[in-house]
Amino acid sequence: MVRELSELEARVLGVLVEKERTVPDTYPLTLNALTAGCNQKTSREPVMDATVGEVQAAIDSLRRADLVFETSGGRVMRYSHNVGRVLQLASEKVALIVTLMLRGPQTAAELRMNCERLHRFADVSSIEAYLQELAARPAGALVALLPRQPGTRESRWAHLLCGAPAAGLGIVGPTGQALAGSEADGFAAAAGGGRSSIDPAVGGAAPALAPVALGTPAALTAAGGD
Repeated sequence: MVRELSELEARVLGVLVEKERTVPDTYPLTLNALTAGCNQKTSREPVMDATVGEVQAAIDSLRRADLVFETSGGRVMRYSHNVGRVLQLASEKVALIVTLMLRGPQTAAELRMNCERLHRFADVSSIEAYLQELAARPAGALVALLPRQPGTRESRWAHLLCGAPAAGLGIVGPTGQALAGSEADGFAAAAGGGRSSIDPAVGGAAPALAPVALGTPAALTAAGGD
């Protein structure tokens, strides 16, 4: 049972995983370092401007869900994540989920390039296989395939830890058809909860959300080739 995350909570988790693998000497992270990572202007979509207080509130909420741990013993508190254990995911799948959390929807090819520092995948086909496994996960889908947008060659994938994709993006259903409106909301609710309850532009303390199951298996298929 994992409740739906706010956009800021997802960003905090993503930064913790990223920094653990890219700058291990400074991990676990202090509150100031974690806030700076959340507000990075590069490798982030969307760009945020969260305050230290907002990040602390997100940390406290994630601690209650056992997704973040606090480490004492130094001059300041430091924080580490527990994503892989809570979601029961191997490191390869954590890397994919985190990259989607930090950079927004991406194609499999974009994920291979952007995941390079977190995990080096052999080829795009291996990433697609992992994504399909995450979409058909017995404990509930964690990713969904979005309909291919006009003028693009490939469909993009999005994570579902914050609920349904943003309005207008839609998702691809089990038979490959594009879902929209209430139909898409219903599918995403079954896969991972409703929409995010906190606007990342506003931030603020995360409310106590009722736990929701991350859905039933959702075998998603690609939205067709060129």
